[in-house]
Amino acid sequence: MLDSANRLSGQGRWRLRLPWLNLLGLAAVFVAATLVTAKNLQGSAANEILNVSYDPTRELYGALDTQFIAEYQKQTGIRLHIKQSHGGSSRQARSVIDGSQKADVVTLALPTDVEALAKRGLIAAGWQARLPNNSVPYTSTLVFVVRKGNPKAIHDWPDLIKGDVAVVTPNPRTSGNGKLSVLAAWGAVTTRGGSAAQALAYLKALFQHVAVFDAGARGAATSFAVEKIGDVHLTWENEALREVAADKDELEIVYPPVSIRAEPAVAWVDANLKDRKTATYAKAYLEYLFSDAAQETIAKFGYRPVDSKIAAKYVTRFGAIKLFPVTAIAKDWDDAREKFFADNGILDAIAPAKTN
Repeated sequence: MLDSANRLSGQGRWRLRLPWLNLLGLAAVFVAATLVTAKNLQGSAANEILNVSYDPTRELYGALDTQFIAEYQKQTGIRLHIKQSHGGSSRQARSVIDGSQKADVVTLALPTDVEALAKRGLIAAGWQARLPNNSVPYTSTLVFVVRKGNPKAIHDWPDLIKGDVAVVTPNPRTSGNGKLSVLAAWGAVTTRGGSAAQALAYLKALFQHVAVFDAGARGAATSFAVEKIGDVHLTWENEALREVAADKDELEIVYPPVSIRAEPAVAWVDANLKDRKTATYAKAYLEYLFSDAAQETIAKFGYRPVDSKIAAKYVTRFGAIKLFPVTAIAKDWDDAREKFFADNGILDAIAPAKTN
C-alpha cells in the first residue's frame, strides 16, 4: 500500500509539474518569436529609404520603386522598402531642412529646391556632378488643360488673360509647378520679342485671372478636373496627360507654341545617410533612374526621358512645342530663384495676398 501510495504521490507530483513545464516552454517560444520579430523589424527598418518628392510623381515613383526593388533584390539578395512622400516641391524641401522629414533621397521639381538643402549643409556641394545629366533624370514642361471642345479658344499664353478666362495653377510660394508657371509665362513674352516691362504686366494680368492657388500640382488638378473650377489648368505635361487620360470625355490638352524646359533634380541627402548600408541603397536607387528600364517607365508616365534613344522611341507621346531653357530668362536656375522668388523679387511685385 505504501509503495502504491508513493507511486501515486509521485505521479501526482509529475502531473503538477506538467503545467509549469508547458508554461516554460510556451514562454521560451514566445521569447524566441519576439526576438525573431524584432530582428525582422530591425532588418526591415535598416533596408528602408525615404524618397521625398514633389506633388504629381506618386504614380511614377510607385512604378519605379517596384522595378528597382525587384532588380536590386535579384542582384544583391536584399529586399528594400521604399517610402514616398509627396507635396509642393518648395514645401517638401523646407520639411527636409527643418528635419520634419528625414529624407534619404530627394526628387524635387527644381534644381534650386535641391540646392536649398545643399546651402544648409544637408547635401554635399557639387551634388549635380554625382549623377548623369547634372542629376536630372528627365525633363518636362508646362502645358494647358482645357474643357472638352476648348470653349474659351485657348491656344497661346495671351489667351489666358482674355475676358473672363479663369486659370487654375498652384501657389508659386509652395509649389514647383507654381514657380514654373511664373517662369514659363515670363519667358513666353520675353523669348518672343517682348520686354521685361511687358512680361511683368502680363504676369500681373495672369495672376488676376487665377481662380485658385492650390498648395501643389495634384491639388490644382483636383480643383480643375474634379471640382470643375476654372477654364484652363496650367500644369506639368505629365499631369496633363494623366488628367486627360482619366477623363477624355471632359478634358483635352493644348500645347502652347512655347514653354519652359523644366529640369526636376535628384540627390541623396548626405546628412541623413550616416549608415553605410542605407547610403548604398540610396545611391543605387538614384542611379537606377538613369537605366534603360527606368527611362522607359519615365516616358510611359509622361515625363521626357534624357536618354536620347528612348526619347526618340517615345517622340509621339509628347506634343510639339518649342522649349526654352532657364538661361533664356536668367543666368541659371539659382539666378532665376533670386530674380523671381527671393524677397522683393518679381513675385512679390505682382502676387496678390491670396498667394501668401
